[in-house]
Amino acid sequence: MVNPVLPSSGVLSPLGLDAVRVPAGFWGDRIALNREATIPHCLEWQEREGWIGNFRGERPRRGREFSDSETYKLLEGMAWAGHPALPELAATVASAQEGDGYLNTRWAGNRYTDFEWGHELYCYGHLIQAGVARLRAHGEDQLTEVVRRAADHVCRRFMDTTETCGHPVVEMALVELYRATGVERYLEMARRFVERRGRPALADIPFGRAYFQDEVPVRQAQVLRGHAVRALYLASGVVDVAVETGDQELLKAVESQWERAVARRTHLTGGMGSRHADESFGEDYELPPDRAYNETCASIASIMLAHRLLLATGDVRYADVAERTLYNMLATGVALDGRSFFYVNPLQVRVAALPFEGVNHAAEGGLRSRWFDVSCCPNNIARTLASLPAYLATSDEGGVQIHHYTPSEITHGPLALRVETGYPWSGMVAVRVLSGGSGRISLRVPAWAAGATLSYAPAEAPTSSPRPEGGTPTRAVDPGYAVVEGDWLPGDVITLELPMAPRWTYPDRRVDALRGSVAVERGPLVYCAESVADEVPLSEVAARVSRPPSDVAPSGADPVVGVELTAALGRPHSNGWPYGPDPDPAGGADHTLRLVPYHRWGNRGPATMRVWLPIAE
Repeated sequence: MVNPVLPSSGVLSPLGLDAVRVPAGFWGDRIALNREATIPHCLEWQEREGWIGNFRGERPRRGREFSDSETYKLLEGMAWAGHPALPELAATVASAQEGDGYLNTRWAGNRYTDFEWGHELYCYGHLIQAGVARLRAHGEDQLTEVVRRAADHVCRRFMDTTETCGHPVVEMALVELYRATGVERYLEMARRFVERRGRPALADIPFGRAYFQDEVPVRQAQVLRGHAVRALYLASGVVDVAVETGDQELLKAVESQWERAVARRTHLTGGMGSRHADESFGEDYELPPDRAYNETCASIASIMLAHRLLLATGDVRYADVAERTLYNMLATGVALDGRSFFYVNPLQVRVAALPFEGVNHAAEGGLRSRWFDVSCCPNNIARTLASLPAYLATSDEGGVQIHHYTPSEITHGPLALRVETGYPWSGMVAVRVLSGGSGRISLRVPAWAAGATLSYAPAEAPTSSPRPEGGTPTRAVDPGYAVVEGDWLPGDVITLELPMAPRWTYPDRRVDALRGSVAVERGPLVYCAESVADEVPLSEVAARVSRPPSDVAPSGADPVVGVELTAALGRPHSNGWPYGPDPDPAGGADHTLRLVPYHRWGNRGPATMRVWLPIAE
């Protein structure tokens, strides 16, 4: 099966790229743009910056110590997308591999001297993931041979030591290589890397060992903490090890850590990581909108973790969080042209960034950049969008589950389905049977979708076969999974209607940075106020929550649905001082404020933006 995650057991089994086809639509358009624009863009910039030249032995070496990993992420994206430039790039990478399997353009000749910051095993992890993608999508070739030799080198060098890497990812890569090849030593190596962490295995640093998730063993940790990308990659690898070894205690540990992190350390958009200094999770309820880091790579890692937990447990909560993160983080990370990107994703930008071309050396600001000194995010986006169809649907012994809605065609055994929808702009999702079979069809009803309904329209052809239960008339369905079961005929249609009216969302009062504010959501989308060239000074607006927000219909060919609300404009205190007895500085004239989906902001040039709006009393 062509799939980035293929566990040998679990409640649900993923359906891969060979079973889920995604034509034009919200995600289909982005998948096509990724192949046509983003992957070539990443290839061009890696050549321009000399990162690919490093594999040719060009000197001086260019890029950060981990730049090899960006080439490997790009190779993975090419493998899933079937991109024709892969063989040439793979041959370039292969030319740098040493006789014993070692492969690193930064540390060759000075191997394994800096486990905290060297990223050697991290780079191997992304190389192995690229090899697994190529093996599953194409079969054995030069790249898969390079990957096997590198993985065997890792096992020989590290199997009987106490060492590990400051940046996790090799753990889940080795497990997936075990799943693809059946070679037991890869799983055992991954298990040992997991168990070593927190003994401790790494030196202390100014950020503390929690930055590396190395202050306590994995089984004893209470929450996801430290550097957000590292924490989420590690947790993904831990789930993989737990599933393949049948270690329920280990799996439960990650479930508990995820639950607390989602409840207390996750932004409305699904973003994770509140601190700029160390790119880390903050403490519980430390969720500032303007200083939120929310690295795009952390959101991708969050989707990976949620997907693994969904497969292992079948719990709908994981699909709900994955959907939030897909629409409000992954879709936000890349511009509409597929060639510029966000590295960080705050929920408020106070000062519009100055436009520029070239490499962004800061990785911050409210303007998408063509490239970064640390360009993990563009290449991570490329590989994730290329493999995205494999995240949409699953199966079990009873049938098929559809977790994420976009126009698609899904095949499982004799059953073939077509999903017809304008989601996320429209709440109507029709699942049409193209070829028949028996079993359950389960549709996820998101947690926000109170009031959803389900109906079933049978094919017109007469039949004596038992027909699915739950047919017409329409019935209400609660958040969770709406299930219809029976013998399916071509032409049968299940229709799910999700309520899409804009809604106010209030923060937990323990999030002190958000007290007295409100946000707007519609369907799976978070909305924001955006001001280009100071269209509206966003520091002066406050929402009048007594008047509900309303839809703004799409115009022309653009399907985007906007939202309008009534805002009160601020007025200064009369004493020329920003403090005084008046508790309501937003007592000025009313103003109609138009909001845009968060994933669309920043496409019109330098702008200010905010998701959370003060409430006008």
